[in-house]
Amino acid sequence: MSRSLGNKDDAFLNEVIEATPGGEALVTCLQCGTCGGSCPSGPDMDHTPRQLFQMINAGMRQEVLQSNAPWYCVTCYYCMTRCPKQIPITDLMYTLKRMAVRAKLYDDSDAPDWSSSFIGFVESYGRSFEFGLATRYHLTHSPLRKVGVGPMGLEMIVKDRMPLRPERIKGIDQLRTILDTAKSLEGV
Repeated sequence: MSRSLGNKDDAFLNEVIEATPGGEALVTCLQCGTCGGSCPSGPDMDHTPRQLFQMINAGMRQEVLQSNAPWYCVTCYYCMTRCPKQIPITDLMYTLKRMAVRAKLYDDSDAPDWSSSFIGFVESYGRSFEFGLATRYHLTHSPLRKVGVGPMGLEMIVKDRMPLRPERIKGIDQLRTILDTAKSLEGV
């Protein structure tokens, strides 16, 4: 079920909703900011999820699809678990990535490297590894910009909120089989 007011601005909103499982919840967004405040990649995003949702509602297709925010989503689900309206924010980010790729409206200078770093950890360990992402990606892409987040990173390590070594999930072989099957279906 999607909201349709019959004006052209709703065309993009309806397209996003239809392409996202549970996407109809997007119209219930309270604009509380919990999603952006929960996001570990928030400082690197040019728009918070909340801002993206307003831009989608305003029909700003090109601006949304050119945003770097979906590409910096690390699929940690903090935003979704904390969202008071249970909006599938991570799924919406994946929808926006797919739409941006189809429309060729993404900045391909950083996004593929970030995505490749993230996917590499998921394929190797079955989950994201934030410390690894920080060292593999951030130190090779504008490292001087990252100096300001050093104290926060150190505090996360001290409080045992960011492990220094990755943990492999149980059943990694099954996950790899699933990922290989998905890649073959996509023709990657």
